[in-house]
Amino acid sequence: MLKYQTIVMDIRHKIADGDYSQGDRLPTIPELCKLYDVSKITVKRAMDELESIGLIARRRGSGTYVKGIAGTSTLTSARNALTQGEAILPDSEMLGSNVTRTVHEFMVVQPPSDIAQILDIAPDAFTYYICRTRFADGVPDRVEHTYVPLSISPSLRKSDMEGSLYRYIVDQLGLKVASAHRAIAAVHPTVDEARWLGVELQTPLVSVRQVGYLDDGTAFEVSTCVHAPGYEFFTVSTK
Repeated sequence: MLKYQTIVMDIRHKIADGDYSQGDRLPTIPELCKLYDVSKITVKRAMDELESIGLIARRRGSGTYVKGIAGTSTLTSARNALTQGEAILPDSEMLGSNVTRTVHEFMVVQPPSDIAQILDIAPDAFTYYICRTRFADGVPDRVEHTYVPLSISPSLRKSDMEGSLYRYIVDQLGLKVASAHRAIAAVHPTVDEARWLGVELQTPLVSVRQVGYLDDGTAFEVSTCVHAPGYEFFTVSTK
């Protein structure tokens, strides 16, 4: 694990464990350099990563603070990761609904630059791109756009994505999911999303971007889920 990733993981764990609470001011960059015995560049990269996943906020002339996480979920174990949310495990699956997925696109692509940065891969590296609609008891409830680095599973197949990505990561690859971070936004659906969800183009919907991390700090997915009307977003923080 790179030095900046070690800092990111440590601060994420401290936030999840309550050592740093919402609104707490984090140590200064010089203090973090001394604490972790690293350079300012390494600390700044770690802060950039924490800010990009929505855990901290920088205030000019004031410092860096733990962000209010009304739109972010921090899940700190593989077991919890398999019992919360969609790309983790859909709420309806938790409630015993019959969940199916239709995969619209499955391809290898060069991801957008912001996705590559979050996944910490080279700008010219490749990922899987998966677009699919999830159904609960036959009713479409969300459209997912997911990027997964090729390095996670070079042999990933389209049929694997007809099930839960997180179950595949844990059960098939034997990897441990450490956390998932989410940011929420209000959107209008694209033409395809409206058709797949059976809604009008101007229908206001909830979009949730989720970044999933393994226990070694590797980001293994960036997913954007556009939810059908009636979706309720829950903030979760568990140990």
